[in-house]
Amino acid sequence: MSLKAKQLPADVCMILEGSYPYVAGGVSSWAHDLIKMQPHLTFHLLVLVASGSELKLRYELPDNIVGITEVVLQSPPPGKVKLFRQGRIIQQVETPLNALFAGGGLKDIRTLMGIFSDYKGRVGRHILLDSKEAWDMSLRFYKKDLGHCSFLDFFWAWRGMLSGLYSVLQGSLPEAKMYHAISTGYAGLYMARAKIETGRPTMLTEHGIYTNERRIEIAMADWLHEEEFHPHGMSVDQSQRGIRDLWMQGFQSYSLACYEACDRVITLFEGNQNFQLSDGANRDLMEVIPNGIDYEGFKELETATRGENLTVALIGRVVPIKDIKTYIRAVAHVKEAIPEVKAYVLGPFDEDKEYYLECVELVDQLGVSDVLTFTGRVDLKEWMKQIDINVLTSISEGQPLVILEAGAAGIPSIATDVGACREIIEGDSTEKPRFGIGGAIVPLSSPLASAKAMIELLSDKNLLNRRGRAIQQRVAKYYNKTDLQEKYRALYDRYTQTDKQSLLKGER
Repeated sequence: MSLKAKQLPADVCMILEGSYPYVAGGVSSWAHDLIKMQPHLTFHLLVLVASGSELKLRYELPDNIVGITEVVLQSPPPGKVKLFRQGRIIQQVETPLNALFAGGGLKDIRTLMGIFSDYKGRVGRHILLDSKEAWDMSLRFYKKDLGHCSFLDFFWAWRGMLSGLYSVLQGSLPEAKMYHAISTGYAGLYMARAKIETGRPTMLTEHGIYTNERRIEIAMADWLHEEEFHPHGMSVDQSQRGIRDLWMQGFQSYSLACYEACDRVITLFEGNQNFQLSDGANRDLMEVIPNGIDYEGFKELETATRGENLTVALIGRVVPIKDIKTYIRAVAHVKEAIPEVKAYVLGPFDEDKEYYLECVELVDQLGVSDVLTFTGRVDLKEWMKQIDINVLTSISEGQPLVILEAGAAGIPSIATDVGACREIIEGDSTEKPRFGIGGAIVPLSSPLASAKAMIELLSDKNLLNRRGRAIQQRVAKYYNKTDLQEKYRALYDRYTQTDKQSLLKGER
């Protein structure tokens, strides 16, 4: 019998968007390891996926995963084709929708859920999205705030936002003792719904800040055709809102609802907490739990030949937020100085096939196909025995596991100044004793700076090994998996054993 068929009640319902167990990557590996480290608990995976996603397992699931529920975003249930007084239904949802997309949060989500509950599954896509009354509501919203924008852009943005919202508020909700979201966004919104609907404990872990990553994607989106950007960036405080502002306000409202519903707000490093606070998190509920790795397992990969292979690698998915193109351009500069260099992109390239093909085309244009290879997903531990330098050119990160894993193996990292990269590579102000620099920090989207750092380390084996030892010592002291296991075990045990009646009274 498949996991999907079992659907057993679980201790923890883990809510994930676009990651584990169908997409490989740092967050997925983190979730996989966390579940394995809690063998005394059972987990149900609530996985939010895009329409048409390939639902192929990328991990061998631990035995304590007792169920998987998949919810397709942008695909709310159909409901009835027509209902008596459906104009009244649209009128009811219009007020909380307007409030939600004007900076609202949990209160408005609660109101929408109450409306849907009253109709017991009869209200769905046919009425909420496809009816004449829903069309009229979209026209009112457009004319009120966005009449200066392309109506076509508005229509598809509005429909996309409502489809995602309705999918979350009307999708299946597995039974569990507690709910743990691994991001804000739609996963956090689902967690907020679980809090309203069940009263059970809720917890959030943020790796990168979801709203920041969506802001980057929306700013880069070529499917929006506004004539010009706001001169000061996206902000709902501008005198005229744009379609990008509408998208961002939606995600900010979802994050606020998530924070308001949380019993615990966890992130990987202190730098993220300022963003969480600005988006509405409660300081009293916040906690930092750094990533942890199997230090001894990766230390075994340390070799005496480090620095002799002249090999660099970017370990990660081939997607825009990893900025693979900057890495490719940097490798082209390195090749000019060190023709025998070998460069790799170690990670899956099937998540964004169009971007992957653009990267392959860039490799050909720059003439580096003889030194740069896309491997797809690999056995990372085997590859780490031959890598000299780990490179990250990401435009957004949380606390990258690959820097920690490479560091444990004595491999220095060159990374952009995002997330916790600087404090892992250079250490923070509290580090005693000071271990030294474990690689290099470079600016965003700077092929020349990345190339210069690679050339410096590849040209000086002693320097490369000193920096490898520095980051190895730092990882050993501050980023051991044992600490992660114990902190999450304490939180899980606390919330799965909490008396349900006290929760329904609002106690935490």
